Amino acid sequence: MEKSVILQVRRYRPEAETEPTWQSFEVPFQRDWMVLDALNYIKDRLDGSLTYRWACRMGVCGSCGMMVNGNPVLTCATYVESLLPGPIRVEPLKGFPVIRDLVGDLTDFLAKLERVQPWIVRQDQQVPAAEHLQTPEQLAEYKQYSMCINCMLCYAACPIYELEPAFIGPAAIALAQRYNMDSRDQGAQNRMDVLSQHDGIWSCTFVGECSVVCPKNVDPAGAIQRYKVAATVDWFKSLLLPWGKR
Repeated sequence: MEKSVILQVRRYRPEAETEPTWQSFEVPFQRDWMVLDALNYIKDRLDGSLTYRWACRMGVCGSCGMMVNGNPVLTCATYVESLLPGPIRVEPLKGFPVIRDLVGDLTDFLAKLERVQPWIVRQDQQVPAAEHLQTPEQLAEYKQYSMCINCMLCYAACPIYELEPAFIGPAAIALAQRYNMDSRDQGAQNRMDVLSQHDGIWSCTFVGECSVVCPKNVDPAGAIQRYKVAATVDWFKSLLLPWGKR
């Protein structure tokens, strides 16, 4: 039985370092510990300056995503035991500028997310007389894509985002699709105008790693492919019916 395990943590303290470094910590092994528990032990007992994000510890908030042994995971849902004998290497998510230690700067993603209008858009501005009711079948159309928790694992796994930072990315496109498929929404064309550009859906080469690492089975790769079909149909309509609404 392992009595302890080594965590190799990538550190970056901008006030003291110009480049990231690695620091090793020995933590006790406990069978029920997640990687996040080991990080909390380091924070509480060994080095209070270690910086990282976490909130719910239930795989819901998405804030504790990190690279663990080279794979993007939720640290609150990754057992230390599954990574023995170690050492366990913990890094910030790939593809994002590092603010400090394991904390990445998500400003770029938030700007891209706003571009796709991830909210219900209504063309009519009048207050409806009653609720916009949905059937269970209509809910099922978009429910899978609504499960996204913005954990950014899909961005860290996406080779396109790493090579072409302008790419809007899998989570933003999946969330756009969530609203496109909502029967209450009328903003699909607005989003199509944004996502049909080069830095939108056409940058995706369908590697599919975004769907592999998604902890909620959102399948952003599938959302992007469905979007490509819709964009192609939209383009043909614009050629055949240039005088009418697409």
